[in-house]
Amino acid sequence: MSLLRIYSSLSDQAQSCHWALIDDGREAVSGQGRLADLPKRVDRVQLVIPATQVLITRARIPHGARRGPGSVLAFAVEEKMAGEPDASQVSWLGSVGDEDALAVIDRKGLERWREALGAAGIRVDEVHCETLLLPLVAGEWSIAWNGSEGFVRSGEFEGATTDCGDRNSPPLGLCLMLDEAKARGAGPASIALYVTTPDAEPDVAAWQRELGSDLRVAGSWDWRTAPADAGVCMAQQRQRWRVLSGAVHRLRPAAWILGAALALHAIALVTDWSLLASEQRALRQKMESQFRGAFPDTVAVVDPALQMRRKLAEARHAAGMPDGGDFLPMIEQVAAAAKELPAGTLRTVSYEGGQMTLELSTNAEAAIQALRARLLQSGLSIEVPPAATRAAKASVVLIVRAS
Repeated sequence: MSLLRIYSSLSDQAQSCHWALIDDGREAVSGQGRLADLPKRVDRVQLVIPATQVLITRARIPHGARRGPGSVLAFAVEEKMAGEPDASQVSWLGSVGDEDALAVIDRKGLERWREALGAAGIRVDEVHCETLLLPLVAGEWSIAWNGSEGFVRSGEFEGATTDCGDRNSPPLGLCLMLDEAKARGAGPASIALYVTTPDAEPDVAAWQRELGSDLRVAGSWDWRTAPADAGVCMAQQRQRWRVLSGAVHRLRPAAWILGAALALHAIALVTDWSLLASEQRALRQKMESQFRGAFPDTVAVVDPALQMRRKLAEARHAAGMPDGGDFLPMIEQVAAAAKELPAGTLRTVSYEGGQMTLELSTNAEAAIQALRARLLQSGLSIEVPPAATRAAKASVVLIVRAS
């Protein structure tokens, strides 16, 4: 069976790409060029998204919603995304303990690539994340490293990108991931390191001292040579099928069974969402009751959580204490998170009404992603205004607020 694997950045215009053709019993063939020149007669087509453009996270969602539309699942991880839920395509990957692993990608970018490939006569069957193509051994993590940055696969359905590092120092993001896993008693027995570029192998002894875990060099790795069955599919196109003559009558009982199953599935889904809506209403009523108990003179309660945060900030200011949304605490957290940015990346910083706006150059996309991760880890919330991003393509605007 032949497999065409296409590597595409969702932020690029869908005009050219890197590709690899994997055929059973033959050496993989790879290349780069226009979409119109891609091999056409293949059995499967995979679209591989770079690790930096896929957010893999956890959430708890109703069982019936796991296979639901990505637009519905997006609201389950709304607080973990920088943009609007409607702008993201969220896919259920699998279960991790009592939680669910979800993959978040840019919806418009994915649709643009699918349409461009369709216009070139290529139908995408599967969408994969580069992170989950890495080999994985039970009890072990895997990291792909190019000498300065990379990405980690920490489980069957889990992984993340790393920030910058060098030959003697592992990335800070990897150290934090290990500390968190060890605190939960889920740390790996060892870490397998795969280099993606020549001369990218670090000082293993120095890395082991910093990480506090065994590290073994597992050789080189490339998405082009990953096995055809590697990875976890984030989105799968339904296979085409044809109704043969006379088959309608034979399939009628199966159609009734399928209709009944779908009806039961719809009832279960509606029940799940009704229960969630009821829990949300009860939680809001409880929050409103607690707020009115603390501040009985309040005329109207529109957003009890936000109003409580504002009242807390007022109380702190009245007592002469700083609040997390003040300029000094926020600039300290932003400065600590931005200290590893390349020179010239951070252009301007402005502050107004508990909101800090950062304008960054797009020349270091991986460093910006690492900055966002560090800001989130420090307890700040981040928003990327779509209008600002479209108006100034040469820069990225981040709006930072205290959580």
